[in-house]
Amino acid sequence: MNGTDVIDTLILSLKVGLLATLFNLPAALGTVYLLVNGRFRGKDILEGLISLPLVMPPVTTGYVLLFLLGKRGLIGSVLFSLFGWRIAFTTAAAVIASMTVSFPLIVRSIRLSMEMVDVRLERAAMTLGADRLSIFLRITLPLILPGIINGAVLGFARSMGEFGATMTFAGNIKGATRTIPLSVYSLLQIPGRERDAALLVAISLIVSFGAMFLSSRLNRKSHYRQERRHVSGI
Repeated sequence: MNGTDVIDTLILSLKVGLLATLFNLPAALGTVYLLVNGRFRGKDILEGLISLPLVMPPVTTGYVLLFLLGKRGLIGSVLFSLFGWRIAFTTAAAVIASMTVSFPLIVRSIRLSMEMVDVRLERAAMTLGADRLSIFLRITLPLILPGIINGAVLGFARSMGEFGATMTFAGNIKGATRTIPLSVYSLLQIPGRERDAALLVAISLIVSFGAMFLSSRLNRKSHYRQERRHVSGI
């Protein structure tokens, strides 16, 4: 594997991870707001469905995505017949697979922060005439920002390491879906390419460790701020 191949694989992995995280964040934020503040039937079922990718084998998750969004899938067949869109075995499929497996981590991180918000602050703003949108944007959102950033970091790291769902739903296509984990897998099938695989593993370890280090720092800062607010009586 030459330097160009390594760079291309790294760029594709970063692209997939960043897109998956960017698309997941607004959906996760809306989902958490609904789970924390909503009162509706089927809430437990929704929570279970969100957490399902955490306990399902990644290959099974990929198969479900293929069943739904494949060219002959329940949704994918409609999209293909109406618009000519083919999702499976494309870069978009790699992004969707990464989104699916990382979404629960982002939701959990944001939810933890939102549940720690002092409801007295929101109630006080409401008594002063602020509407729900203003309260969310001016009070809730700034308070849960560390959780959002932490969730984004964890989701990005998980996306960078995704293998099973991507292999099943997106395939192992060089230049399109072959991210770092898939490239390592491919190289290990070729005798004498262990050194190239080790290089990609080292890059993956550096990125993953950096993400976890940043997540840990953000968690400590968030807890420190919460303790200061508690001590000051806010």
